[in-house]
Amino acid sequence: MDFQPYPFEKLNTLIQSISTTGQRISLSVGEPQFKTPDFITKALGDNAPLLNKYPKTGGEESLKVALQGFIHKRFNVNLRLEEIVPSFGTREVLFNFPQFYLFGKDSKVIAHPNPFYQIYEGAAIASGAKTIYMNLLEENAFKPQLTKEQMQECDLVILNFPNNPTGSSLTLEELKLWVQWALEYDFLILNDECYSEIYTGLKPSSILEASIAVGNTSFKNVLALNSISKRSSAPGLRSGFIAGDSAVLKDYARYRTYVGCASPLPLQEAAALAWSDEAHTQYFQRQYAKNLKLAEEILGVEVPKETFYVWLYVGDDLAFSKKLLEKENILVLPGSFLSRVDRGINPGSGYVRLALVYEEEIIRESLLRIKQCL
Repeated sequence: MDFQPYPFEKLNTLIQSISTTGQRISLSVGEPQFKTPDFITKALGDNAPLLNKYPKTGGEESLKVALQGFIHKRFNVNLRLEEIVPSFGTREVLFNFPQFYLFGKDSKVIAHPNPFYQIYEGAAIASGAKTIYMNLLEENAFKPQLTKEQMQECDLVILNFPNNPTGSSLTLEELKLWVQWALEYDFLILNDECYSEIYTGLKPSSILEASIAVGNTSFKNVLALNSISKRSSAPGLRSGFIAGDSAVLKDYARYRTYVGCASPLPLQEAAALAWSDEAHTQYFQRQYAKNLKLAEEILGVEVPKETFYVWLYVGDDLAFSKKLLEKENILVLPGSFLSRVDRGINPGSGYVRLALVYEEEIIRESLLRIKQCL
């Protein structure tokens, strides 16, 4: 399998000859730098004695009920437990689910956004699937598009909205269109909604809501994916889920018993508490909102209402990333590392991704130095 180096490997190669002194600020990785709430870490410690037991691959009922409650409270969607599969984070699902779903198909075709989270590409390669890139460009408001012919060809369409890295989002009406297309052209649609809980103002919609809104109450051909990592500043807890079409998830749950990716019981118990609590998430939402407002004021750019990224146009993304590190000791991720050339263009070329994941004062100082470098 010919996997490309991860963006961060490419970044390390790009900057390997650059020497800096002092404290480096890394805005390159979307890893929350806020403390995980105490009630979550306490639950993890309190349940440590459960390490003497094997966890169920399908997840403990306490976790599934917590996920069911989160989906109901957040999206007003009532799911049956068989419509939810807990996962060990979401990266493993994004990699192994396409392999499961596409196995045995004569023609394997995946469509996903470009730029993208690189695990989508890895899944396509591991599945032996052809990829259709949905180029996210300024002229299409960084929103995905497929032609009728492409939809007829697709087996699986992966969306990622709210989007990493562009920060764009899809309205409920736009998500409804995608559900209708999935039904009309009979492809499976999976929306990676891992940034749905980082928002300012209106809450982003789930594709599960869209499915119900068009009368698809069985969620045929519709799946949503979500994670606790950004929501609770707990990426190390490795708690996520895939939810929707139970006909697909029934077989996928059986497949997972062979994969061996069950979450340890202490992590499941702590995650169940975290998914059940909404109050702690509001603190992180306020912090990210402040950081995005700072970016708008200091850099003079339009910032997203969802996610904590700024997709900043700088001209030459590779040269700017090197210059910013040399001059200001700030590390950002070149957009071209997150994209592939398609139809003669690399949609990420010329952009850098800023992950505004620190406390307000660190972000303020970083943005002022980025402005100076610009």
